[in-house]
Amino acid sequence: MDAQQFLAEFGHIANAPGGIAQLRQMVYQLAITGYLTPRGEVVEDVQTLLKQIEATRQRLVRDKKYKRLLELESESIRIPEYIEIPDTWCWTRLLDIGEVNPRNDAKDDETAAFLPMSGISQVHRGPVAAGTKQWREIKKGYTHFASGDVVLAKITPCFENGKAAVITELPSESGIGAGTTELHVFRPIHKGLLPEYVYLFIRSPLFSLEGEKHMTGTAGQKRLTTDYFATRAFPLPPTEEQSRIVTKVDELMALCDKLEAQQQEHRKLRNSLRQSTLQAVAAATSPHELQTTWERLSNNFNCLFHWPEDVTELRKSILDLAVSGYLSQLEESDEPASILLDRILKAKTKGVADGSVVRKKHVKPEELEETVLPAHWESITLDDAISTIDAGWSPACLPSARDDDSKWGVLKTTSVQVLRFMPHEHKELPSSLDPRPQYQIGVGDILITRAGPKNRVGICCVVDNAPPRLMISDKLIRFHIVDDLIDARFVALCLSAGEPGRIVERLKSGMAESQMNISQDKLRAVTIPLPPMAEQRRILGKIESIMMVIDVFEGHLRKKLQLAERVGIAAVSSITGISTEHEEDGPMKVPQTKLIAPLRLGQTPDIKSQAPLATILARHDGEMGANDLWQRFGGEIDAFYAQLKTEVAHGWIDDPTYDLVEKSPNNPKSYPDGKYVARMAVKEQV
Repeated sequence: MDAQQFLAEFGHIANAPGGIAQLRQMVYQLAITGYLTPRGEVVEDVQTLLKQIEATRQRLVRDKKYKRLLELESESIRIPEYIEIPDTWCWTRLLDIGEVNPRNDAKDDETAAFLPMSGISQVHRGPVAAGTKQWREIKKGYTHFASGDVVLAKITPCFENGKAAVITELPSESGIGAGTTELHVFRPIHKGLLPEYVYLFIRSPLFSLEGEKHMTGTAGQKRLTTDYFATRAFPLPPTEEQSRIVTKVDELMALCDKLEAQQQEHRKLRNSLRQSTLQAVAAATSPHELQTTWERLSNNFNCLFHWPEDVTELRKSILDLAVSGYLSQLEESDEPASILLDRILKAKTKGVADGSVVRKKHVKPEELEETVLPAHWESITLDDAISTIDAGWSPACLPSARDDDSKWGVLKTTSVQVLRFMPHEHKELPSSLDPRPQYQIGVGDILITRAGPKNRVGICCVVDNAPPRLMISDKLIRFHIVDDLIDARFVALCLSAGEPGRIVERLKSGMAESQMNISQDKLRAVTIPLPPMAEQRRILGKIESIMMVIDVFEGHLRKKLQLAERVGIAAVSSITGISTEHEEDGPMKVPQTKLIAPLRLGQTPDIKSQAPLATILARHDGEMGANDLWQRFGGEIDAFYAQLKTEVAHGWIDDPTYDLVEKSPNNPKSYPDGKYVARMAVKEQV
């Protein structure tokens, strides 16, 4: 891609996921390879600068004021073959033109700066936030730095968003400081080497991409080695050109900041428009008004839904429409809701009389005041509809789930998600405690979370899969509808959406959002819509079919954004001459094997987590064939495998280690029976 084509496609590149970050990386790379600024009219001599730096270094060595890394000095510079720099520049190393990880010397009672990891900015040329301490407190066991040094956090391998800074203003008269041990520090020893230019180098792909291959340690605590930091080939321009480059980069980064701010403002406006449009649809009070608002939504659909997470609000609106009566209509064969209501009330009265239903104290109903229900619908309070209601038991359990169904377990509140039940979210009951079978769950139980953080209280679902010997905790309320005369799934739907859902939200109480509660009495006061039983089931079926369409649409959005991201990466790579993807990955390859075993939901991800595969599994009873899941995901097979590997690593999907895959004719591991054992989380490739 040449410069003209790049400019023509700039809007697509900048608006792609991570597009601004790619542009920043391109600026850094062009800057330190000589393509960002023109040469000066007078040919500048970088060799003179190098000689001056070397003379300064030798003097500091003689004066014993320079920390040498003798084991590295004898190594030759490994110049990247794929990078060309101007003839007036030269290749060198930080080791040869400054001091790496220096030590300071000061009086013990002298005040010095102290820099924690949190004080180092991730933005371009961001300031450092340092405090002060006496030198005696920090001279040992910490990294040393001084004004004019360049620092890099060595435990943040995502260099494009990493923590790095030029130390300029320090809150101490001494001009020295110390800070977190997880820093690499470079100290220029000659004024002809600008620390601001060195900073551009350590933020560039030339330094960072190769650096990720030189990380050591475990996956969660990897560190960049001193060897790489000190010896990575460094393109050095003359001093005057360094200054021009730094100025130009600052200008371009300011433009990137402005563009990013405009994008954020645009997205904020789009989010507001989407929310108001969906709210208008959900608040429609007549078929005509619904048609008008829905047409407005349809006409602007592609504008309103740009990111996969945007469809979350669409799902909520569908549920709101469902409980307001806009997803179904009366059929001739339906039993009138008035007759159903009468049957429920009579069954409740009979149950109280014969003792099968426990009489509860009267509660003041929370009426539906905002919703105009269809004329053939009725409404009913849960107090009138419930036959039994209780809460469970919360003993001190073991920290993990049981390993087989012969043991008892106690459900955690996370077992209850919006309209879905997660039985694996439980803790094992210690063998020293006797179980309480009266709290054992059964298919058809309606569960709602009673206590916890505000966003986790009032979450409702129906138990559709009841493994034996699982009990509810005292933070869960369980109830049943008298004689099952209302579909339990429809009750859970009503408590999760529309005006009933808003009533549940309003009835929560507590001193802080981190710990709130909803009582059984308040729950019984909630009024829910009551359509005919047959219509309830049609509504539930309609929701399921619509959600499947939304799943496919969400997958298409994800695929589109993945493609846009790849285009942006490829465009930037073609301009800079360096790939921002790992070279060893190579081109995309067709998987050599095909997954045939089902994938199962693991731990429930947080609502903010990027777990699209786990989310799809959750909507389909927690289990699905791999091929079916891939189709609903909507991305390419390589992106699917990469996402699967990520979600398995987080525990959101059970690790399918040692499951079976179909035989591949080119795979030497295949067994005669046509099967072989493999880790499905990491695919075999040609």
